[in-house]
Amino acid sequence: MKIVRTLVLLLLLGTVPVLWGCGGGGAQVQATSTTMGQELQDLKKSLDEGIITEKEYERAKKDILKKYD
Repeated sequence: MKIVRTLVLLLLLGTVPVLWGCGGGGAQVQATSTTMGQELQDLKKSLDEGIITEKEYERAKKDILKKYD
């Protein structure tokens, strides 16, 4: 029983540094701002390239216009 406790303790102590290293990484997040015109242009380009359907385009266009209203 003492061996099992020792092994569990060693296992836990061995995983703590690994888990500690998963706490981020220092990535910087930069906020970008777009204009309504940019969003509409990107949306139209997606429609023209066949990435989205006409129905998706109209719905997204409506959402963009509502967001900037």
